[in-house]
This record gives sequence, C-alpha cells and structure tokens, in this order.
Amino acid sequence: MCTVVVRRSGDRPGEVLAVRDELTGRQFDDPGRWWPELPSVVGGRDRVAGGTWCATDVGTGVTALVLNRYHERTAAPGAPSRGVLPLLGVVHGAAWVDHVALTGMAGFLLVLVAPDRLTSREFDGERLTTTEHPAGTHVFTSGGSEDRKGELWRGTFAEAAFPDRWRGLVQEQEPAPEAEALVVRREREGRVYGTVFAETIDARPGRLRLEYSREPWTAAWESAAFDA
Repeated sequence: MCTVVVRRSGDRPGEVLAVRDELTGRQFDDPGRWWPELPSVVGGRDRVAGGTWCATDVGTGVTALVLNRYHERTAAPGAPSRGVLPLLGVVHGAAWVDHVALTGMAGFLLVLVAPDRLTSREFDGERLTTTEHPAGTHVFTSGGSEDRKGELWRGTFAEAAFPDRWRGLVQEQEPAPEAEALVVRREREGRVYGTVFAETIDARPGRLRLEYSREPWTAAWESAAFDA
C-alpha cells in the first residue's frame, strides 16, 4: 500500500481510499473472504506471501491497512511478512502487537480505522510509535518524498463527496513517475512498479461496501457488498 486517505467526522465511521503501488508482475486476488480461519474478514490477498495490504472485519467495521516504510531497511531472513499485520489489526485491534514478533521485520506504518477511532503505528526497524489522529482528513504514504501527497491532496479530499468524487479524483489521474502522484508508474532495471489497485471502503459494523479497480485511472471499477 502506498497511499491511504481517511476522513472522519463526528460519530460517522471513517471513509477510506486505499491505493496500492507494487511491482506490476506480483500476483494478487481481489477482495474476498480468503482466510477460512477468519470468516468475517475481507481483503485482497497477496498470492506470494498469503497476506494482505488491507483487511476489514465485516462484523466490527474495523479496517487495517499497511504501508511500507523505511525502504532502506530490508527484512531479516525468517521475519514475518508485513502482510500479516492488517489481519492481526482487524482481529486484535490495538493489541495486535502482542501477536507478532517485530524483530527483524521491515519498516511499516499500520493504519487502524475503527468506527470511533483512527490510529497509526509506525515501525522503523527498532521502535514502534503510536499516533492517535483527530477527526478530519488524513493522508498516509510510504514516507520520504511521498509525504508531499498530503500537502497536495488533503484539502481536495476533505471537500469531496465520498465515495463517488473520491473515485473520480483517482480516475482523473494518469500514471506518472513523480513521488507526489496519486497514481504512479516507474520503470527501473527492466521492472515496472506502479499502481496496481485502488479501492474505496465504506465499513460499518455488520456491513461493508467496496468499489475497486486494477486500473483505477480508468472507468473500470467494480462494486462489492459483504454483510455479517
């Protein structure tokens, strides 16, 4: 995951846009109930490691999203994949950290969107830092130069209607190499890294509504509904 926009207002559940940037050849499955041991959890599944970049517990309405951070720090051999983190986040809430060994893991930012709370926890390879976010519109990125996305896009999303206009803002973009781009495409050493998926997430206890696309800069978006 590389860009997450969350808007919270009063007692309303968080409104979420998640844009996933990845190597374009990495295979994944669209959102579904992929984990039999977690029947109420819905998310896209990474076919390489079996985890996810974004998961929602339909029963509780909690969504967890992971963004890669501190790219200069690679994972140690045998360390858990960051793809387990959203699953742990939606199952255990704030106590997810008690269910994974962080030692050796690559850096990350885990965003936890509950109906009444927005929290992020950042791991730099050594320390885990927790931030509670107030009501408003927040833009989370993979860090570094990509943090300019917050300055560029926060106000636009704050004023736009969810989910239709949020989807429209993504559809209006063309894949670009700049760090502040909402939809990206970069080529390096024969490999292509770019936006491979985007989704809007409307999660409330007992029901989940998604709109998503593998080419989100086009009109080819699908809708999905899941109920507890």
